Amino acid sequence: MKVIVLGAGVVGVTTAYYLARAGHEAVVVDRRAGPALETSFANGGQISANHTTPWAAPGMPAKALRWLGKADAPLLFHPRFDPALFAWLARFLANCTTERMRTNTRKAMRLALYSRRELLALRAELGLEYDQVSRGILHIFRSPAEYERALPQVELMNRMGCFRHVIDVEACIAIEPALAAVQGDLVGGIYSPDDESGDAYKFTRALATLSTGLGASFRFETAVTAIRAEGDRIGRVETTGGPLAADAYVVAAGSYSPLLLRPLGIRLPVYPAKGYSVTIPLNGGGKVAPVVSLIDDEFKMVYSRLGERLRAAGTAEFAGYDDSVRERRARFLLAKALSLFPHCGDPDRAEFWAGLRPSTPDGAPVIGRTRYRNLFLNTGHGTLGWTMACGSGRFVADTVAGVEPELTFDDLTIDRFG
Repeated sequence: MKVIVLGAGVVGVTTAYYLARAGHEAVVVDRRAGPALETSFANGGQISANHTTPWAAPGMPAKALRWLGKADAPLLFHPRFDPALFAWLARFLANCTTERMRTNTRKAMRLALYSRRELLALRAELGLEYDQVSRGILHIFRSPAEYERALPQVELMNRMGCFRHVIDVEACIAIEPALAAVQGDLVGGIYSPDDESGDAYKFTRALATLSTGLGASFRFETAVTAIRAEGDRIGRVETTGGPLAADAYVVAAGSYSPLLLRPLGIRLPVYPAKGYSVTIPLNGGGKVAPVVSLIDDEFKMVYSRLGERLRAAGTAEFAGYDDSVRERRARFLLAKALSLFPHCGDPDRAEFWAGLRPSTPDGAPVIGRTRYRNLFLNTGHGTLGWTMACGSGRFVADTVAGVEPELTFDDLTIDRFG
């Protein structure tokens, strides 16, 4: 079977790998010059299966209102007339109830846990190296109120199959000694020992090379201009390199997926949420930088050690398809990183980046079948593309090939949006 995969990020490449491993001809099409050069390039680095809590939660509307007008707020809206954003926000607000949050957490977490198992299996089988650190994720809190609000969610997720520990400040420092300088500011933490971190860019490039060895091919610097339907099937895709035809098609184009699908009559509620990162080269072997991956609740930032680099990432900015780096937002991340770890590295050599996260209103991706018999989706992972890539790639590849998946994810298809 020949399958065209639209998008060469971590989600598209894992899909292509599983297809090629099963003996199918996978052709990956991407407008960039190589794999993982958009959202997968410099993300937060966390494989956070035990932290799959959606943005849509009961307290989020009130927080968003408090953040309005603050240039350094974790969530930032740029006022403009944008019907797509208005429609997305209406669905988002409808998901900000306790019942829907629990449902959305459960379905996203099942995929995340499955994906982590698949990643571990791939790493063992292929000997992949991507600056991975398997020492868990530590979520630190400075606000007693926020800490107390987080505890019921820990209990809920542990009942669903996660493994999270509520710990005191002393235990936080024992797990990550680099936090000792801010010990007096902390009130406690939540530790997930089974979670990991690693460089999604390095992983994706390595897997793309292995996929090529299995017979997959990549058409870079090739933009998709249209997907053409013939009845209840897709007949071809139009690209800047000419038309391409296959037996099946997978849309894994991240935030650009809705633009490709709209002419087909498929309304995919995915909206780009711009996130920022800063990568700091470490000094002196990084002895004063963290090794355990961190989530700083106060500023909604994450930190991951990637070899001799520290990656700090965070914020969500709703600015349409503008992926430019705003200096003030980027330097805010750098300042907060240095306030936690003041001697970790050289700020003058820090590298700033911004990318568009394909976000759904309920915080779960859209994977699986569509109304067209040979068109499949693997998109909308939001901040969890790296976390869910292997699981969603394996599931979609199995579904395309007509193989019974190990787990079913019928609650993650586009049908849930009506």
